[in-house]
Amino acid sequence: MIKEKSLTQELKEKMFKDSENNKDNEINEDYRPLKKEKSLEDLSDKEIQELSEKITEKDIEEEKKSVEVKTETLIPLEEYIKCAVHLGTKVITPHMRKFVYKRRADGLAVINTAMIDEKLKEAIEFLIKYEPKQVYLACKREAGWEAARKFEEITGIRVFTKKYPPGITTNLKLDNFFEADLTIICDPWIDKNALVDTAKLKKPTLALCDTNNFITHVTHIIPCNNKSKKSLGCILYILARGYCKAKKLPFKATLQDFAGELE
Repeated sequence: MIKEKSLTQELKEKMFKDSENNKDNEINEDYRPLKKEKSLEDLSDKEIQELSEKITEKDIEEEKKSVEVKTETLIPLEEYIKCAVHLGTKVITPHMRKFVYKRRADGLAVINTAMIDEKLKEAIEFLIKYEPKQVYLACKREAGWEAARKFEEITGIRVFTKKYPPGITTNLKLDNFFEADLTIICDPWIDKNALVDTAKLKKPTLALCDTNNFITHVTHIIPCNNKSKKSLGCILYILARGYCKAKKLPFKATLQDFAGELE
């Protein structure tokens, strides 16, 4: 009788083959385009955060008139807009162009809110296939730390804020090594170490992607403003609520618990 190998055993064998080194080099080559993102002329995170805090009633009404929503949204359209999930950056990469439907007078790209909602529904359906211990979330951007910790507290999914330790899911020699089947990242550029590790393992990645992001090796996209506290909080709230509902886990949090006051 042949004994089935565990994932850990298979990983160990792969990591000590010469071919694995070649594969790692190919993956790192794939990530060279990501470095260009730093040289693109764009607003800083702080500037995006400040603009996200300045959503007016006029902005809300104009956006509601501009977006065609054919199905019921996961949260009211007005709440999406108050959280500035639709605000992109001045840069639009080829990967993200299909999610953008206009530019504001100040040059900021505007993401189609209906498409954000649609992609969130798809993300929830994919996420619920996994148990908490099979998933982890990486969020290096400080604006998302509070919401990420709330997400961890409610869903039981492991979260890395500040820094994701490279190799923690690929290097068996590390004391804190663990196996994961799905990675959630809050920005493909900022959280690229987690993305690269996941790509090496050929596992899926669910990523919050802004208009200036490249999406090499991202398998599931949530287009959104991934720079501001409210937007990150809103997205993680919706994911947590949908996950807990499907898994029959208690969920009493509000949008404000994740995103702060919306007014």
